[in-house]
Amino acid sequence: MIDSFELEVTARCNLDCRHCAIVLPEADRAAKKSEPGVGEIDRLAAEAAALGAGRCRITGGEPFLRKDFRELYQAVLSKGLRVSLATNATLVTDDDVRFLRKFPPQDIEVTVFGLTRETYERVTRRPGSFAAFKSGLDRLLAGGINVRLKAMALRSNKHELAAIRDFCRTWAKEAYGIDPHLYLRFDRNESRNALIRAERLSPREIVRLERSGLDPVGPLSEACAEDPSRGPAPAGPGAEGRRLFRCGAGSRSFVIGPTGLLRPCPTLHHPDLLHDLRKGSLGEGLSRIARDISTRVSGRREFPDECGPCPVADFCRWCPGRAFLESGELDLAVEDICRVAEARADGL
Repeated sequence: MIDSFELEVTARCNLDCRHCAIVLPEADRAAKKSEPGVGEIDRLAAEAAALGAGRCRITGGEPFLRKDFRELYQAVLSKGLRVSLATNATLVTDDDVRFLRKFPPQDIEVTVFGLTRETYERVTRRPGSFAAFKSGLDRLLAGGINVRLKAMALRSNKHELAAIRDFCRTWAKEAYGIDPHLYLRFDRNESRNALIRAERLSPREIVRLERSGLDPVGPLSEACAEDPSRGPAPAGPGAEGRRLFRCGAGSRSFVIGPTGLLRPCPTLHHPDLLHDLRKGSLGEGLSRIARDISTRVSGRREFPDECGPCPVADFCRWCPGRAFLESGELDLAVEDICRVAEARADGL
């Protein structure tokens, strides 16, 4: 039963973060032209609500780059959905806060890249972005908007993570998270992927972060949680034979991308598991993807033979989506994930 969905209203962003897996330049004309219009968003939100979705998370890129942001936001809100926003807050104005006070979201998630100008702008690669972030966040907090805070744990900001945690606790209470898991680019841009790899913490650093309580161990997203209808969740690739999926991808939640493509979870970009919503309905797309996921198996002998009996499989966060981003295949082990699993086991 569908519970929620993410709506990526743009891939464009006014920042150029070193670790970002999706960002395209703010002035990218082709990206802007391909973005779904308000009418299209209105139709898709209505279809999602009719399928049982109760929540929508509007994200990007940077949603406030859309000149029609307020119209598309109201289109989603008008379907009775509980709406959340994800933003870097650098573009938030006093008028935006007044609008959000009138039509309040369930919450707004603001990303904290650092607590000093040097660190923040090393990550975002945009001069002046730290001051804009502070101003935007201050406006949201002063306006009484329900704010959640999120940070990505990077090599560029790891020296500030404890301070970031304390900052988040002060301003968002327990509504915060610090995530050390960096995904590669869905467009396979190798120069950008090199930046992402360079920002990844070491396996031992990730485990120390987890054990410190900054990053609670658990599903990386709602779709990662086990779907009982698909049998027991595998501890790692091959743990349950050759079947690839045991998660909730496409069954409880889904993602509508910035070009109108439906995919079953934020991480999964395999072309076989996408559906063009400009050529078919949301229900049709979800049904087709669910059928494909339920029958998708690996033809590789090493998939169950090597990963299945792995002694640290219980500590593994492997998934087909991450495997595809790393290797171009859905059923290969991922070296980084293996090393983190080993570090988790060693930590016990």
